[in-house]
Amino acid sequence: MAIKNMLGRSTTENKTSDAPQTEHSNFYHEVKRKIHGRLVEEANLAALDTLEPGEIRAEIENVVEYYLRDEKALLNDNERKHIIDEILDELTGLGPLEPFFKDPTVSDVLVNTYKDIYVERFGLIEKTKSRFIDDVHLRNIIDRIISRIGRRIDESSPMVDARLPDGSRVNAIIPPLAIDGPMLSIRRFAVTPLMMKDLINYKALTPEIAQLLAGCVKAKMNIMISGGTGAGKTTLLNILSANIPANERIITIEDSAELQLQQPHVIRLETRPPSVEGTGQVTSRDLVRNTLRMRPDRIVVGEVRGAEAFDMLQAMNTGHDGSLTTIHSNSPRDSLTRLESMILMTGVNLPEKAMRFMVSSALDVVIQASRMTDGSRKITSVAEVVGMEGDVITLQDIFVYERHGLDKDGKVVGEHRSTGIRPKFTERLEMAGIEVPENLFNNF
Repeated sequence: MAIKNMLGRSTTENKTSDAPQTEHSNFYHEVKRKIHGRLVEEANLAALDTLEPGEIRAEIENVVEYYLRDEKALLNDNERKHIIDEILDELTGLGPLEPFFKDPTVSDVLVNTYKDIYVERFGLIEKTKSRFIDDVHLRNIIDRIISRIGRRIDESSPMVDARLPDGSRVNAIIPPLAIDGPMLSIRRFAVTPLMMKDLINYKALTPEIAQLLAGCVKAKMNIMISGGTGAGKTTLLNILSANIPANERIITIEDSAELQLQQPHVIRLETRPPSVEGTGQVTSRDLVRNTLRMRPDRIVVGEVRGAEAFDMLQAMNTGHDGSLTTIHSNSPRDSLTRLESMILMTGVNLPEKAMRFMVSSALDVVIQASRMTDGSRKITSVAEVVGMEGDVITLQDIFVYERHGLDKDGKVVGEHRSTGIRPKFTERLEMAGIEVPENLFNNF
């Protein structure tokens, strides 16, 4: 059935007066706006589901030609193709956002308002020329994204944090919480997961650091990755997890599933937010507790941010070695302080020294990941948790990144170096059959 027959005969036009920015002429834009508005308002979207993608495009082409004649508009072939592509994106995709999902260099899509769309490429945020028609248009796209995963967003539940089928993480927030209109943030993940060699090529770390970290995972040390937003914590966690033996049972716990572990025996658990009625919530702490009854060899917590830290540390201290997690923090020392704060969230009345002893005995290594001013990501510290000295947790840096400044192109100049300290856990590496070269910790 032709799409023309699916359309009503209403001549209602899109009533927005704020035209999107475009490289094309004002005349082209006005024509596009009229055609686009009429199609979106009049199309029977349910009927489109009965057509194959190729059939949809053919019918859209016919309808565009029909409307161009109706509007007496003269456009060149490139402009006609552009209109067709945008209408297809609107009817079957994510509208103005669709081109960014086809661009492998885009890692984040950030919609601040309907007319302000930013993307992140190679660690740097840039404003795009794309935009939505108005708040209603943006809200329709948000609803489309959310409905596909069985979630909803409205005034009674104006925030949603979800995951797309391709693994991308979505956060949406609408009025009355979002004062300037609906907002949307999408964190994309590479279809092909990065590997350790990629980080070495990007100079995020050195082969020596990579060798040490791989050995720590194989030797079942408890590792925490610290860093700010967008520092690459989850990426590094994915890469490190590749060193877990294939015969081990791994259980992952996440708020929004992002990890891409490649082992055959992986159990993936995800938290659940409360319903509109405020019931049915399943927290990370609930899942960590349950995991202990599932006979895990490794527990991987995507990110600790609350009371689940207490249960995770208990697990690390009771024979569940080789656990991995991430935490938002600016330094290894700060990450340990944050853990103490999270323990207090449980309401457990532990003395300060007891809390610190719990942390120091649970963790072996803290890795600091940072995003530089030029957008690049670096491992800026690999620190060993040595133990306690009095009431203080002792940390010692094994590898650090020394920043020297910026070059003429604004790129960060620096180098990774060894502190020359041979970590105490070297014996554990050797007992696990992992060779530790004598010169691994020499200054280089």
